[in-house]
Amino acid sequence: MVAFSRTLPIVSVIVTLLAAPPAFSQGCIVARSSTQFSGPESGGGYMSKGEFDFSIGLRHQFSFRHFVGDVEQTQRQVIGNQVMNKVNLLNYNLTYQATNRFSFTVNAPMLLASRRSNNSPYTTTAQGLGDIIVGVQGWIWDPRENSKGNVQIGLGASLPSGRSDLKNQVDSFNGKGLQDVVLDYSIQPGSGGYGLTLNWQAFKNLGSTQTYFNGSYIATPQNYNNTRRSSTSTNVLTMYNSISDQYLLEAGAAHAVPHIKGLSVSFGPRWEGVPAKDLIGESLGFRRPGFALSLAPGVQYIHGRHLFTGTYGRAILRDRTRSVPDRISGGHGDAAFADNLWLASYSFRFGGRGKNAHAGHAMDVPDNKN
Repeated sequence: MVAFSRTLPIVSVIVTLLAAPPAFSQGCIVARSSTQFSGPESGGGYMSKGEFDFSIGLRHQFSFRHFVGDVEQTQRQVIGNQVMNKVNLLNYNLTYQATNRFSFTVNAPMLLASRRSNNSPYTTTAQGLGDIIVGVQGWIWDPRENSKGNVQIGLGASLPSGRSDLKNQVDSFNGKGLQDVVLDYSIQPGSGGYGLTLNWQAFKNLGSTQTYFNGSYIATPQNYNNTRRSSTSTNVLTMYNSISDQYLLEAGAAHAVPHIKGLSVSFGPRWEGVPAKDLIGESLGFRRPGFALSLAPGVQYIHGRHLFTGTYGRAILRDRTRSVPDRISGGHGDAAFADNLWLASYSFRFGGRGKNAHAGHAMDVPDNKN
């Protein structure tokens, strides 16, 4: 068994898009992911046949800086119409390793979020189950013969299990009393449509360092959902919320901390967002396309069958791009972004059988195959 396999887990900054809408979020831009992609070392090695992995991932961020393109709209704070989004996203993920190469995954997100404008007398809030994703993943090369590097490809489906039409009863202090208000789509738990998911992870061991490149994309063939943004809206291009694609990319390197078994640190860029045009189908309806690029150091610790991770992302580039309705009308909307992104997760492995079932270290691979 190779010591490196025991001590070097990967920590990455990004998903999903898994949580359907996978679960990413840059404030007003609905790109949500609390997933932290990684190579097999992140869980103490490749999973063995018959083994389960249960994990809980948390994402927290506070979005308040408005951008049109990559230019911050500082006047929003001065004028007093700044919008603030708070997002807490929990992802529950269960993976079953059916064979040495192929596994099945179910991912269920839970959203707790709020949204408020400085010039508004009320705050809207949302809680609920998001869109569940089911998928299958497979390693391109046999893990028993490739411990120094491999690539995993995953395919799945995003199911519209989350509500996309939540409302709050609010008082605008206009003499009309409590009224129903449709929540902004950035804090709706679900997208209102189906999606096709593609994700991959690739790693390469280089001495005492492991490099990685991971990504996720959710393609949504449907155009827009049945949630009308406002009863007074008359713009046919943006009257209903768009069901938009989402993507997430990350790359970097992880390195074992000397003399502390099971502890490693990582660093790399994280890029996530919503494209203006979907990969499949039309792209009308209301959406705030754009992306955020962050630099994210992380830490990870393995103890027995338990795995703990933490990542902090600092945004270095934010860009609210033009949507299809923007281009048709000649406008350019804005969106709120966060300065910081906080990710944390806990996972536990159980089950498995035979000599490859493990606790706290990688699968036992002969030295001549490393």
